[in-house]
Amino acid sequence: MKPSLSRLKKNMWGMLGFLLLISLMLSGCSRETATEASAAPANGKEITLVIGAYSIAKDAMADILPKFQQEWKAKTGQTVKFQESYEASGTQARAIIGGFEADVTLLAMEGDVDKLVKAGLVDKTWRDAPDGGMITRSVVALGTREGNPLGIHDFTDLTKPGVKVLYPNPQTSGGAQWDINAIYGAGLKLSEEQGKKDPAYAKAFLQKVHQNIESLDKSGRASMAAFEYGVGDVVVTYENELLARIKQGQKYDVIIPKYTIKIENPAAVVDKYADQHGTRKVAEAFVEYLRSKEAQTMFADYGFRPVDEEVLKANEKRYPIPSGLFDITYLGGWDEVRATLYSKKGIWYQVLAGI
Repeated sequence: MKPSLSRLKKNMWGMLGFLLLISLMLSGCSRETATEASAAPANGKEITLVIGAYSIAKDAMADILPKFQQEWKAKTGQTVKFQESYEASGTQARAIIGGFEADVTLLAMEGDVDKLVKAGLVDKTWRDAPDGGMITRSVVALGTREGNPLGIHDFTDLTKPGVKVLYPNPQTSGGAQWDINAIYGAGLKLSEEQGKKDPAYAKAFLQKVHQNIESLDKSGRASMAAFEYGVGDVVVTYENELLARIKQGQKYDVIIPKYTIKIENPAAVVDKYADQHGTRKVAEAFVEYLRSKEAQTMFADYGFRPVDEEVLKANEKRYPIPSGLFDITYLGGWDEVRATLYSKKGIWYQVLAGI
């Protein structure tokens, strides 16, 4: 006797209900396991470290991360897996504040780490680390087409009619703030040659350069991509970014202006998330490893100026110091720079508005 249609339906719904119950049980176990794994102390066989970095660090990280994995495995027997995110520095900082749970961050400038401090994610003592919390240095440089067809030698050449200039937007890119700081600071240095340090002269100089802007991109990496696609005559960027692209086969002439700024790039443990994930021990070890001679040598191979003095000395021929090099203190420090250049009525926004 064949079962009735109603009985078949009851059996079908019963089976579906049973399968749904099993699915929910398995799902619950999976979520519990994932939660336990993220909160587990660094003594299991495997741990995941989430890295939130600025875009220009990506190439060097491709070599550095596997080396750290090997070292940590040899020391502890534990396997480190990495989840990586690379964005413009300002964008990355906002993402972490917005809920991207990075255990460690590498950013373009200390101001972006300070945003994480204000958000309660990074401890205010992060600068107490060696070298003030910095892991790499660089300088703002100029990249031209191979052979430097327009004869670009300094920031003053960027003010000439017809020179098409690229640099990223300082609203999204920490690298762009270094670029603008360098140009504005060069204007201050030029004004000193004429008798006094004159902010009005420096602003006018920045305006002249910006009048030749061809592309205002999201990040330093985006500016490089546009330049390599054929946009513009000269790109204002990190020296290390140019050297890294040359290493990969791109054709550039690298110009180091007489007056340019020393860039310093920080790394820090994102304390709140590292503690939540149970990754503090490995996160602190990773940031410490970034200052090791091995990691500093790899950074140098990718065009960064090392913070380790021995590694820097070993690479001094590759990284000459321009005669007019200045640092952020020449501009009054980051607090002064943020107030005078990047506030809502600051110099940079006046330049954008043509005021």
